[in-house]
Amino acid sequence: MIDIRKADQRGHADHGWLDTYHTFSFGTYHDPEQMGFRSLRVMNEDVVAPGQGFGTHPHRDMEIVTYVLEGALEHRDSMGNGEVLRPGEFQRMSAGTGITHSEFNPSSQESVHLYQIWLFPREKGVEPSYEQKTFDEAERANRLRLVASPDAAEGSLRIGQDASIYLSNLEREKDLRRAIEPGRHAWVQVLRGAVTVNGIDLETSDGAAISGESDVRIVATQPAEVMVFDLS
Repeated sequence: MIDIRKADQRGHADHGWLDTYHTFSFGTYHDPEQMGFRSLRVMNEDVVAPGQGFGTHPHRDMEIVTYVLEGALEHRDSMGNGEVLRPGEFQRMSAGTGITHSEFNPSSQESVHLYQIWLFPREKGVEPSYEQKTFDEAERANRLRLVASPDAAEGSLRIGQDASIYLSNLEREKDLRRAIEPGRHAWVQVLRGAVTVNGIDLETSDGAAISGESDVRIVATQPAEVMVFDLS
């Protein structure tokens, strides 16, 4: 079964400094039919205006993954981390027993376009931790590059959940195939471009929840960037 979540079906809020789209219920957007998929709880696509950002705020017992498509995002947290996240870099923060952090667009001219993803943790009450890594575009050209996993396999970020996240940049007409083990599920998020997923057309910002299928087959109908989740 494949359940499509079109970009224009998402929740939306334009706060002036922040233009945000919510695949699942978040903030003032609430849809009891869209509360997440498996351990995946939040899939937000944000554009933050120059010189603006999220002030210091708390998180607890959540695995938070951030990926920047364009621009830069400055991160500071109560663990003492202070980094700038740029395109091609992933950030993973395990909130555990509790952290506070801020996220700010340091540019005075350019907006920052990003995805922030939350997953429920496998275990609550763990010690908070943070990682940031760069994944070279050549490593994800027309193939799935593992960027987060429970065991930090292949140099990926270590995430506290039975979930793996892959990223790929596809040239037009290139294809990918990944087996879905029995009892597992997949989510495909189209970050840019257009693809077919198991024969179904998806475009920029569309998502697809996949259950009961033996594999996921992605074909680029335009140059595309996709994120693929393997979920328990």
